[in-house]
Amino acid sequence: MPQYTNPGVYIEEVDSGAHPIAGVSTDRTALVGLAPAGPWAPTLITSFTEYQQTFGGAAPDLNITRAVRGFFDNGGQRCYVLHVQSGAASAAQILAPLDHLTDISMVSCPDEHSIPGMTAALVAHCENHRDRVAVLAATMGSTYVNDPPQEAQSGFAAFYAPWVLVASSRGGPAAPVHPGGHVAGAIAANDLNRGVWVAPGNLPLAGIVGLEQQINAAQASVLNQRGIDTLRNIPPNGCRVWGARTTSSDPEWQYLNVRRYLIYLEQSLQQGLQWAVFEPNGGVLWANVRQVVENFLLNQFRSGALQGTTPQQAYFVRCDLTTMAQADLDNGQVNCLVGVAPLTPAQFVVFQIAVVTATVGPPPQ
Repeated sequence: MPQYTNPGVYIEEVDSGAHPIAGVSTDRTALVGLAPAGPWAPTLITSFTEYQQTFGGAAPDLNITRAVRGFFDNGGQRCYVLHVQSGAASAAQILAPLDHLTDISMVSCPDEHSIPGMTAALVAHCENHRDRVAVLAATMGSTYVNDPPQEAQSGFAAFYAPWVLVASSRGGPAAPVHPGGHVAGAIAANDLNRGVWVAPGNLPLAGIVGLEQQINAAQASVLNQRGIDTLRNIPPNGCRVWGARTTSSDPEWQYLNVRRYLIYLEQSLQQGLQWAVFEPNGGVLWANVRQVVENFLLNQFRSGALQGTTPQQAYFVRCDLTTMAQADLDNGQVNCLVGVAPLTPAQFVVFQIAVVTATVGPPPQ
């Protein structure tokens, strides 16, 4: 304590030692396509004007240009654009520059059906990273008999149909466009305005003049059961995203908001617990880890992101000798078991966080 020599009231800031966890962003999207010009590396842009300045505005009818415009028209705020390099050996190679990005939560390619193997590559990319989802679409004019294709079926993919119609820059007939950019923008806006845990369904679509095909309620019901999220014109509300499912057949991962919310939780906890790596591995560390995770989840519960009427019904956190074996302690590994009850379905999804400490303390007595 400092020495005070005069009578009076003194204020001193004291570090509480707390390590609050901040939620990661979920609204950044990567759009991949054949741009007219510009850098080859993924480039973050924050407006359609910036896209035009960076990638050239002389080709307004390219799929990537329309997708980027659709993203911002629908409320998206931040988007990476990856200019496809001509001569790339494979779709997987095209997506490789996205590997080092850790802040994207959605990936879409408006040229998906003109680049061989791109659908499968997008799904594999998202499954490998496990921190992003693929926004896919049926082919233009599809009858949906074989949709979604086998390579598109995953808990890390959402599949939309039909294509959207946008006004032609040359004043001709409306042009059909892959809906990935428009849908990703609407989902990003939903994340920002309501929360990533809110199902991205019944979202309005802006920047379009119609849909390539009209899907009625009966058709939408059948397609939704197969993992196809339909886009529908519903008077008087206009065009809407009428579905919020992944293409997975696993009931636990059929809901897009559940998958994306769990990604959000995992990434937030992973980043928010980095401080623990250099702490002595013992009871004090375990109690601190439990406390900061519980505080974060309590805020999630109060925000309405979890099921239940009490915190005990919404989540649990364990970090003690019941979650760690002696071998874990010997290796400096801290295991924290977390269970949450997302809004849909009403059940606990359990995942485990492992922190390997740099300083191995003596095992507790």
